[in-house]
Amino acid sequence: MTWRDNWKVINVIVLVIPDVHLKPWMFQRASERIKEMKLDRAVCLMDIADDWGQELNLNLYGQTYDAAIAFAKEHPDTLWCWGNHDVSYLWDLRESGYSDAARWTVCEKLQLLQKNLPDDRQLAYLHQIDNVLFSHGGLSDEFVRSLIPTTKYNDIEAVVDKINSLGIREMWQDESPIWYRPQYKEGRPYKPRKLLQVVGHTPVERITRDGNLISADVFSTYRTGEPIGTQEFLVIDTVTWEYAGIS
Repeated sequence: MTWRDNWKVINVIVLVIPDVHLKPWMFQRASERIKEMKLDRAVCLMDIADDWGQELNLNLYGQTYDAAIAFAKEHPDTLWCWGNHDVSYLWDLRESGYSDAARWTVCEKLQLLQKNLPDDRQLAYLHQIDNVLFSHGGLSDEFVRSLIPTTKYNDIEAVVDKINSLGIREMWQDESPIWYRPQYKEGRPYKPRKLLQVVGHTPVERITRDGNLISADVFSTYRTGEPIGTQEFLVIDTVTWEYAGIS
């Protein structure tokens, strides 16, 4: 019996690629696991750019985005979630790790990534599959209530569409789904009884679930390059919410 055979119900089985940060090999490994396990699709939580001390390593920036583009071509139904280290280049906003030298490369490669997606909507802040919500940082109840009319609050599809239409003014702030860190906040997530959220952005030592939140950023490193986490991909059934980490 294989690991997949242990799932009670076979629904949509998703492999999650968390924060990449200039590790092109992650895409090759993810592709191998998708084929080996016959998984249905992938979701990438992005932050493809930037890593400790790599600001001038333009070759590594190019290699990593080329790997992402190749993955998008090989797995065309993959969903991509904007991260803060991605939009910072499009919006020309500095943050830790930002590379002025790599800005042209990043913007050009992001355009190529978008062009290679069958549907523009595959690259967005939020994606929903069944009752699982994927985003880079997480979606708070406070953020939703600040932007969505009360009459639309319970319409998850309308909420996702509205947030995916937002720009720099609303998104470049701590409560937005590209910056929010629910692991450190006491606030309520959006619809915790209805939705499970899968997020990256905040490095963790292992894939963990706390209530309706799964934290998956286990590929990030310390300044020394030593891994913080287990470097496993999250694989999740979007109906049963059963999940596991795979190397």
